Amino acid sequence: MSQSNGNGSNNIRVEIYDQSYHLRGSDREYIADLAAYVDTKMRLISQHASTVDSLKVAVLAALNIADELHVLKRKYEELSQDYNSRAGHLSDALDEILQDSRRAG
Repeated sequence: MSQSNGNGSNNIRVEIYDQSYHLRGSDREYIADLAAYVDTKMRLISQHASTVDSLKVAVLAALNIADELHVLKRKYEELSQDYNSRAGHLSDALDEILQDSRRAG
């Protein structure tokens, strides 16, 4: 991976599935990590797929990554709902305690 500063922007060269791509971004390491992730997914899929067509491998990798995203979104939503529910119960309990202490005080 290489980086050059032409026109004030960061140009980053990455390789994904033996193809070079010139990308722009402010976080070189993050972009390199994303490219490495996609490259790894494509290589894993190509080992298990019966095709050598890089476009088909890319589409299968994209579907795999989209599936991972949707699973994580579902988990996030479930955790968020659980968190909000627990926060509501704790808030209600705290309100009850504060009301009881005001009555007693």
